Amino acid sequence: MLLQIHLESEEPIYMQICNQIIEGIAKGGYSPGEKLPSVRKLAADIGINFHTVNKAYQRLEREGFIEIHRKQGVSIPSQGVEIADVTRLQTLNQKLRPIVAEAIARSVSEQTFRQTCHELYEEFQASERENEAQ
Repeated sequence: MLLQIHLESEEPIYMQICNQIIEGIAKGGYSPGEKLPSVRKLAADIGINFHTVNKAYQRLEREGFIEIHRKQGVSIPSQGVEIADVTRLQTLNQKLRPIVAEAIARSVSEQTFRQTCHELYEEFQASERENEAQ
């Protein structure tokens, strides 16, 4: 999966990397145990500072999406990403709060918000099924 970084985006580059790797995992674009480029290689491929990639990788490792081994490199956990427990669900809740608050502040109906979430969920699952079939 090739990452698409938007240098003019308000979203920090390290978060773009994190979000795209997580999306790749969710869509089945990355398989358990799959190797990812090294920090330096990814930075060179994208044309950004390696410290930015390192920051993204450190965050992804802390959240359990990747494993970093000194000699073996960077990979998706071989057993897959850990299933959400109560603590992870609380973290997801904290991340969703400002999104829900913005939707309400912008007068997005609950029905529209739920439909949008449902459509995104379906998109991710369809992509995952397609990748599994290949």
